[in-house]
Amino acid sequence: MEDDQQQLDERTRSLNAPSPVPQFGPCGRIMKNSAMVMTIQDPASQRLTWYKAPMTVLVIKKIRDASVLQPFVQLVRWLIEEKRMVVFVEQSVMEDTLLQNNSEFSHVQEKLMTFRDGKDDLTDKIDFIICLGGDGTLLYASLLFQQSVPPVMAFHLGSLGFLTPFEFDNFQEQVTNVLEGHAALTLRSRLRCIIVRKNEQNSKKPPTNLLVLNEVVVDRGPSPYLSNIDLFLDGKHITSVQGDGLIVSTPTGSTAYAVAAGASMIHPSVPAIMVTPICPHSLSFRPIVVPAGVELKISVSPDSRNTSWVSFDGRNRQELFHGDSLTVTTSEEAKASRRAVGSDPLEFQRHAGFVRTSRQLARFTGLEDRRTKRTFGFCRSSTWWR
Repeated sequence: MEDDQQQLDERTRSLNAPSPVPQFGPCGRIMKNSAMVMTIQDPASQRLTWYKAPMTVLVIKKIRDASVLQPFVQLVRWLIEEKRMVVFVEQSVMEDTLLQNNSEFSHVQEKLMTFRDGKDDLTDKIDFIICLGGDGTLLYASLLFQQSVPPVMAFHLGSLGFLTPFEFDNFQEQVTNVLEGHAALTLRSRLRCIIVRKNEQNSKKPPTNLLVLNEVVVDRGPSPYLSNIDLFLDGKHITSVQGDGLIVSTPTGSTAYAVAAGASMIHPSVPAIMVTPICPHSLSFRPIVVPAGVELKISVSPDSRNTSWVSFDGRNRQELFHGDSLTVTTSEEAKASRRAVGSDPLEFQRHAGFVRTSRQLARFTGLEDRRTKRTFGFCRSSTWWR
């Protein structure tokens, strides 16, 4: 009887996602609603508040894109000269030849603070983040912070902009609202991915530990053979996947690679994990949704003729050998994204933004009818709320 009750308790806990840490960076946190009676808060009511004035901002711009240079210069000059803030940028930005020849940038160049990806720790130095680019820029910003992520505000200056809801035209007003604490938030869960190597299980070397915002992908890599992957849920073997690989994604990532592989889309406020096979050999294995509180374990099957490869949000690609394992859980360190005023994360409000982005893509590929300004071929996808 006690064993049955213990199993029931464990199962009940596994159905719930871990409570997200309500603090983002050194001085940002979720505003507590004094009128709340229940401990569960409506995601649409989440707001950002500061318990001390933000002083530092990290500005990340899309690389190798000349169209972003002028907005970047405008933004950093305004933050330094008008708002008196400490601005951090990547070291590579200071080495950009186009910026070095920009007379406006030279006025503030010496006042910028720099960091080097993978070498400098920004965990307790940044109060909030501003991204200039597309979704890839935002994913890169998330990877920079493997613990608490400061609040992120993303301006749409890239080719794909489902996660970047703001136009740059009125950036002064939008950034001021954030600095004054008048910011609606969307909390996007992240996945904690831990690689345990067979030959390092008894060593003191810490395992590879990464957080992803979109997905972790296990595939066959350069091998011509099908991958053979064992999937475990809370320690129990669920299935063995034969195919090109496996995608484990967050609700945010469900509208990226996963939906292209045939998965359903999950709203970002739903506590869940999406598991999607890539071109499975058996048609009986379809994409599945599991509770956010479970632990997934992925390993190369002993019967596999080849190794597998794993990547995290498209980066840090590594090989998985026989005996290695990848553990995936929902992290407590969610990412807080600044939500556009008047929008509701519980509605599919990104449709207009998707159509706009589709037209930009169409111009690159020559599929836009210049007479009617209609776009062909891209609006069939439905990643509306990203």
